[in-house]
Amino acid sequence: MLRRFGQATALLALTFVQLLVIVFSFLALFGTFALGMVFLYPPHVRLVRRLAEDTRRRVRAWTDIEIASPYLPKPPPPQPQADGMYRHDRTLYKTPRIPAWSDRWKWMLSDPATWRDGLWLLLDPLIKVLLLPVFITMPERGLRFYGLWCELLLSATRASRLAGQVSHLNRVRNLAADSQAAEMRRIERDLHDGTQARLVAIGMTLGAVEELVEKDPVAARALLTKAREASADTLTELRRVIRGIHPPVLAERGLADAVRALALDSALRVTVEVDLPHRPEAPVEAAIYFAVSELLSNAARHGDARSATVDIRGDGPYLRVTVTDDGMGGAEPGKGSGLLGIERRLAAFDGVLAINSPPGGPTTVHMELPHALPEHWAGSLPKMPRWKAVTVAVCWGLAWCPLFPQGLVAGVFKIVGADEKSWFLALYLPGPWQWPFIVGMITLGIAMYVLATLIPGQYARQNRPAWATPLSTGCDR
Repeated sequence: MLRRFGQATALLALTFVQLLVIVFSFLALFGTFALGMVFLYPPHVRLVRRLAEDTRRRVRAWTDIEIASPYLPKPPPPQPQADGMYRHDRTLYKTPRIPAWSDRWKWMLSDPATWRDGLWLLLDPLIKVLLLPVFITMPERGLRFYGLWCELLLSATRASRLAGQVSHLNRVRNLAADSQAAEMRRIERDLHDGTQARLVAIGMTLGAVEELVEKDPVAARALLTKAREASADTLTELRRVIRGIHPPVLAERGLADAVRALALDSALRVTVEVDLPHRPEAPVEAAIYFAVSELLSNAARHGDARSATVDIRGDGPYLRVTVTDDGMGGAEPGKGSGLLGIERRLAAFDGVLAINSPPGGPTTVHMELPHALPEHWAGSLPKMPRWKAVTVAVCWGLAWCPLFPQGLVAGVFKIVGADEKSWFLALYLPGPWQWPFIVGMITLGIAMYVLATLIPGQYARQNRPAWATPLSTGCDR
């Protein structure tokens, strides 16, 4: 209770900082749009955004409300033309400084989150004053209400979410393209250094057989035996290359049996534990299979390990894989141990890789792919917390009272000068206090209806899996 009261007090104390920023913002906007002092606009936007980001951080730390950053991605740096000049609109520049500044200025000005931040900054002190009684009597609830208010204006918009998704997809596409290019180079190298060399040797051997078949049949027969052995080795090499592209056991039997077959072929003593009621999608299976294969190979070749454990299990929509070995440890992604390639594979599915490999071992690699498992067996969403359900019910049930009888109807009675006061509380107050009370009741009623609508929507957005989020090519706001 005391800690929550201190947090609420800190929020109220920040109001004085907000008032100073509001004054500076008015001066900056006036100087920018009235006096043409455009250099004042970027510092003003950065200052307001810093204040808004600090509020998002506090709300995230003090409540369970996650407010994602709503800003559109920064514009890319200007690229020179073939002649070395930089173009911005119809003007050419020798250096990228002015085009970059203009792009940043346009980015800040055209981002809807910039103006929503400004509206939040202007109204936030008033909201804090209205929530002051709640901050004093029930600081925890007051902080939650304040968090919902901040979410209303400071959360990400549909356009910013789509822009962020497009930016993320571009990064994933580049990673996938790099991974595919590296895989193609590996296959080309394996075919060139292995299979192709063996086929060339077989061809040369058969050529020698043609010359010796009549002169020295015994030598020709010996060369044919070598050619047959070489062809068997070439077939083995081709099968290995095919397994490196997509092993047949993975396509036919699934991830569990493919990893068990991988364990049998490994030089280590490998224990495999799998808890997957259903098969993941084929690309997910391939990514996990090759990641496990790479980790077991690293443990045997670089880690001097003798045994390893592979644990694969589903946790709702999450696919979690843990590979542990008893090797010497010291594995790092930057040392060329194949871990960067694994990260690229997982990045295509928003997967993450965590490594714990102290010197002397053991090495534990944890891989997690969020929302990689099908919806029909990922489990149902948890129910809304009781306090949220109660808050929604109270807001829907009581919002009519301050909004209509104590707000709108009382305002009508005040305007027409009716003598009947009835149970309209505002009309019993001294004259100077009546209109502020009426406006406050109307604001309170509207806020309660807004909260009753926002809480379920916010909860649904937070708990909606990634595969349920539609991806659009447009940017409708």
